[in-house]
Amino acid sequence: MSSLARLGRLVVGRALSSKDASSEEITPVEGLSALSLDALTSVAYGPQAILFVLAAAGATALHLIFPITVAIVGLLVILVISYRQVINAYPQGGGAYAVSLDNFGPRVSKLAGASLIVDYTLTVAVSIAAGVAQFTSAFPSTTRFTVPICLGILLVITALNLRGLGESARAFLIPTLLFIFGLLAIIAVGLIHPLGLHSAQSGQTLVATHSLEAVSVLLVLKAFSAGCSALTGVEAIANGVPLFREPRVARAKRTELLLGAILGLMLLGLAELANKFHVRPSSRQTVLSEIMSEAVGRHWAYYIVSLTTTLVLALAANTSFGGLPILTSLLSRDNCLPHLFGVRDSRLVFGNGVWTLAVFSGALLVAVGGDTNTMIPLFAIGVFTGFTLSQAGLVVHWRRTRERGWARRSLINGLGALVTATATVIFLVTKFVEGAWVVVIAIPLLILLFHRIEVYYKRAGKEIGIDEIPALPERQGAVVVVPVSNISRLTQHTLSEALSLSDEVIAVTVVLDGKPSGLPERDVERLWAEWDPGIPLRVLHTDYASVVQPIVRLVDELLAEDERQVVVLIPVVLPERFRYRLLHNQTDLALATALHRRPNVIVARVPMAITISDPQEPPEPPDGVPDDHAIA
Repeated sequence: MSSLARLGRLVVGRALSSKDASSEEITPVEGLSALSLDALTSVAYGPQAILFVLAAAGATALHLIFPITVAIVGLLVILVISYRQVINAYPQGGGAYAVSLDNFGPRVSKLAGASLIVDYTLTVAVSIAAGVAQFTSAFPSTTRFTVPICLGILLVITALNLRGLGESARAFLIPTLLFIFGLLAIIAVGLIHPLGLHSAQSGQTLVATHSLEAVSVLLVLKAFSAGCSALTGVEAIANGVPLFREPRVARAKRTELLLGAILGLMLLGLAELANKFHVRPSSRQTVLSEIMSEAVGRHWAYYIVSLTTTLVLALAANTSFGGLPILTSLLSRDNCLPHLFGVRDSRLVFGNGVWTLAVFSGALLVAVGGDTNTMIPLFAIGVFTGFTLSQAGLVVHWRRTRERGWARRSLINGLGALVTATATVIFLVTKFVEGAWVVVIAIPLLILLFHRIEVYYKRAGKEIGIDEIPALPERQGAVVVVPVSNISRLTQHTLSEALSLSDEVIAVTVVLDGKPSGLPERDVERLWAEWDPGIPLRVLHTDYASVVQPIVRLVDELLAEDERQVVVLIPVVLPERFRYRLLHNQTDLALATALHRRPNVIVARVPMAITISDPQEPPEPPDGVPDDHAIA
């Protein structure tokens, strides 16, 4: 195994067979770390987003955080009930995309798919940026390293997800439980008997001294829409039902219920503490950090939970890494994305989806400098569009199937669709100029991409006759062309492979100014005659240094003679160590590139593995023996 292969095995892990697939399936508790961290950790930026909006109206408006949070938790209850119904109705996963495809057709499903892709990408970037912001709040001297820390965390999460979702879920489980129990304990201490009241605030307050905006319905709606960023990720469990162990539906529904209960409790507790401690948003400290310092003081408990929150916020990106690869595999199945997104790798992971998500999220983090507040206006539009489509789709589903209790279920989903559609409109109106226009442009562009890829696959399928019964295969004669630059065991190996394919084999060598190119000091024709392998050698003369064009012209001549297959076998040296491979096979890629578009031409490499030992120092000569004797 090469050094590069060993490194890949170390990072990704050993290959898994289909029998090992069950080891990568998750339990409800593991579902909290695999598919729910995005929603759970949104408590770090949801309440903060509400206070940032209310701060424009002055300190007197900050108390509105609690009633606004109550409204958001009410919406959370509706969504949890609705997505438990999605899990029941669509256990194959896919969430809003699957629901929209089944009930509204491919056009609307493309809107759902595009919205979810935007949401998943933003989820990764926002989660990591929020985690790093929590860390820099506790350790302000690290602020200048925000972007490198973000990218480092993204790289680690990507590597863990390439090993499989089950392994990453188990790796993240302990930090997740520490975060949940630690934050709930801090909320309890803060509500019952706070230990760190009147802690010094770090940074400059962002509350307006003089009201820049009156407390109005529009302001409350803006604060509500900002706080709804805390609900992103609620749909991820419904998207990832196939990831659970059997019985999948029951386990996924249990995880959804756990998520709703924990998230609702955290949101209400933090909103009450923000009121109780008169927390004001600051330029250098997160609202969550302020609440924690007021509740327990800046002591060991504060720093332990801060570090755990940083870790879990960063790991919340795992929700997207669990959901997006499944979504892109479904889109590729429906010919809306390249089919490579539907291919599992050696760890039974949709690795191409993982890498694509990592690249786009990393680019977004660099573009915004790792700033959470810059991305919040972009955040909720995609996911709430998905919420609306899934709820509306379920109304159609229940009315069509008329299952037991369909009227009650339709009413719940209809209410959910109405509320989430209203929230989506509020987002668009209130956040458009703050950056939401980027999402408004990105989603139609993705839909256009899906459409163009789908059209291409339809045309290609028609051209090659997919789903048609073709004529019987015909036997075609073939001539095999073998480029030769010298006489060696590699040449003998390649010619043996050529004779196994056809009785008509032509060896060719290219001569420049009367000498074989690349081998000016040897006479290939003379050596060939001495060897006499029983295969003719054709010498191609050229005035140019390239050996590629003369061989391409010969192939074109052979094609013009009659309708037969031309097979070009290129001898290739394959050293065991990767670093030596760059020293060989200079014409391989150039010749393959020049011939790959020609019909009835097959270009193949014939590798010959060789082992090169690293040079070692010669042994010391024995005493009394001259060096030249030892060398001889």
